[in-house]
Amino acid sequence: MKREHFSSRLGFILITAACSIGLGNIWRFPYITGKYGGASFVICYLVFLVILGLPIVVMEFAVGRASQRSTALSFNILEPKGTKWHWFKYITIIGNYLLMMFYTVISGWLLYYFIKMVKGRFQGLTSNEVADVFSDLLGNPTAMIVCSFIVIIVSFAICAIGLQKGVERVTKIMMSLLFCLLIVLAVRSVMLPNAETGLRYYLYPDFGAMQKIGVAECIFAAMGQAFFTLSIGIGTLSVFGSRIDKSHSLTSNALYMGILDTVVALIAGLIIFPACFSFGVEPDSGPNLLFITLPNIFNAMDNGRLWGSLFFLFMVFAAISTVIAVIENIVTYGMDLTGCSRKKSAFVNLVLLLLLSLPCVFGFNLWKGFEPLGSGTSILDLEDFILSNNLLPLGSLVFLLFCTRHYGWGWDNFHKETKIGKGLPYPGFARKYISYILPVIVLVIFISGYFSLLK
Repeated sequence: MKREHFSSRLGFILITAACSIGLGNIWRFPYITGKYGGASFVICYLVFLVILGLPIVVMEFAVGRASQRSTALSFNILEPKGTKWHWFKYITIIGNYLLMMFYTVISGWLLYYFIKMVKGRFQGLTSNEVADVFSDLLGNPTAMIVCSFIVIIVSFAICAIGLQKGVERVTKIMMSLLFCLLIVLAVRSVMLPNAETGLRYYLYPDFGAMQKIGVAECIFAAMGQAFFTLSIGIGTLSVFGSRIDKSHSLTSNALYMGILDTVVALIAGLIIFPACFSFGVEPDSGPNLLFITLPNIFNAMDNGRLWGSLFFLFMVFAAISTVIAVIENIVTYGMDLTGCSRKKSAFVNLVLLLLLSLPCVFGFNLWKGFEPLGSGTSILDLEDFILSNNLLPLGSLVFLLFCTRHYGWGWDNFHKETKIGKGLPYPGFARKYISYILPVIVLVIFISGYFSLLK
């Protein structure tokens, strides 16, 4: 069966960016930027994005493009005879399923809030009543199932149409609308009263804050954000690498993807911090920010129903674009492993993912007593921990070793693939750093996840 490719380079860049542009850009990046010194933290983050995250992105792209297959088969094709690198395919498949098991549920929350905001259901509510809306949602498995199922079914329907006519076309539209909404909301936010205080907190380089918190801690936070924001280590990007032609450099494509991801994260801060400081609200991180703090701000804002609706529409686009990208990976795995048609793989995986999303839903209500990582934690926390603190760093380590060791694909083969096409070449002079220092950094990030859990 001939492999379907993207119709344009723009489509490839947008869908790979969609993989990394998600909730972490909105509810985590702005918060830790403000916490760890504003622009001084951003500088550290950008440095680590280039020297830590992007090299592994290029490796995923290269493995996919050289093999013309997803990780379900790419290691089988590229590995030396007699080696067992192909066993890693099961980790990548599990990682993609695991991500969708909780990400589709959170996307369902955003859809629920968008509908509520459009209907004006938050108008006139006190801050405590706004908080109760989120609590009531978590306690209502039926509402959560309906919303998450809508997200899953729509995403699979788009993937079933095809790569170019479905995934690529819809992603271009959604990402274009996402950027338009982002700009409109940012302009509105910076024009609020007292917005300059929030901008100063967010963008002013505060090296004193870094020293107070601890320079080492701030640097480590920047390393962690740079690593996790790109969704590397579970083959999500490798799949799309297998669907791009050889006309352009993989390094250039990776750089464009990283720039788009960073621009969204930075502009999200321009929406959140001026609004928070304008209304005297503490900028939280995580679900509280999206589902409690911001609805309260929109309630207090002139035309808040309109701006709130636009914000949650932006969030729905950000979340569903990621879901579509990852589901395309899952559908491709099924096609590569079994040789079945796209529609058959989509249907079988649709049923499977509908069932797999239920534990996360029930973890907030019917199975609320199960607290796997300690008091106050849920099944979502467990799924996220397994993925973010285990599969992503360990998977990235596998890609690093596979592309740099003679008992894997090897540096020469990898570097040869990166030289193909117009654009930036992969830096050959960085071979020793990428082969020996970067794997140690990834191991440190992996170990730190367990230290954080123990704390």
